[in-house]
Amino acid sequence: MARPQTDIEAGRDRLVVLAISLIEERGNSAITMTELASAAGMSPANLYRYFENKDAVIEAVAEYWFRPKVAIMEEIVASDLPPRRKMFEFFARRFALMKAEWDRDPLAFATYAELGRENFEQVRSYVDLGDHYLSLIIGEAMADGHFEGLSIDEALSLINQMASGYVNIGLMELIMPKLTTDKLARIIDAVFDGLSATDRGAKAVSGLRAA
Repeated sequence: MARPQTDIEAGRDRLVVLAISLIEERGNSAITMTELASAAGMSPANLYRYFENKDAVIEAVAEYWFRPKVAIMEEIVASDLPPRRKMFEFFARRFALMKAEWDRDPLAFATYAELGRENFEQVRSYVDLGDHYLSLIIGEAMADGHFEGLSIDEALSLINQMASGYVNIGLMELIMPKLTTDKLARIIDAVFDGLSATDRGAKAVSGLRAA
């Protein structure tokens, strides 16, 4: 008789937590299915009941790592905050969570950044989900008259470039000591107060030139 799905899910979560501890200790490349099974005190055959291969383990680790970040995004998007405050919270609350992870263990944080770079296809869906939720906030802001002349996709691209340091784990790893929520608040205010399709004179009309 097959075990209930809830038992399988609980077993997967326990194995994911174990895999995370091994990854933090040894790095991604050092983890094999055999080593994970040994650390879990089970046979490789039993481990394959939970994960069909190492890629499935990495996908589960990514889901586990992103789970609280996704919960934050969903909570903020569903809130009745005004769009400016909603966008700040959208970035700030995830940043606070990841900053705490970096404070706890910068080396482990760097390992996760490397893991994401090496397995981007497994995490792409979470990046796309973040863009989807940010687009919803942008749409609300546009309904209030912000980002005049820009499409949602154009505004999304620009805002991601301006605020990516607060959610892009690879970039955060490089500049974390320089990141603060006060700076983020100023960035979001600048986004709402100035971002539009209007040319205010910064763009050259005949190519770049030395000052």
